[in-house]
Amino acid sequence: MDESVKQQLYGFCKSFIENRLVRINSSIDSLQEALTSETKSSAGDKHETGRAMIQLEREKLGNQLAEAQLLQELFKKIPLQASSLQVGLGSLVFTDQQNYYMGISAGEMKIDGVSYFAIAPNTPIGKLLLAKVVDDVVVFNSRKIVIRQID
Repeated sequence: MDESVKQQLYGFCKSFIENRLVRINSSIDSLQEALTSETKSSAGDKHETGRAMIQLEREKLGNQLAEAQLLQELFKKIPLQASSLQVGLGSLVFTDQQNYYMGISAGEMKIDGVSYFAIAPNTPIGKLLLAKVVDDVVVFNSRKIVIRQID
């Protein structure tokens, strides 16, 4: 197996997390600016409502940031050189239907015209594939999926 495919998928997942963190931090910064300008502007009920809405949004973003940071910590545990007879974290799984990279849920990436889906072990398909071996069959959405290769 060409290790560069696995490295590209690892990089894809890493970029996915980094971009998410940048977006969330940027939104938090924008809200902080809005909160500051809201403080300087109008008074009364409208002012309090605006501040409350900004605070709620900031809390939501704070939760998203915490989730993204947790995801980043989990991602750091994915072995880049994982090679096993069983599907585990860092495995590249080839089935008769799709190809999966067991890491984080980051969506689809095409490499040399071949699709790979970055999935997390706690996703429905991830749970089914975890600890399986070549030639094992799992049933997902009423479809039988045969594991052909694990790298």
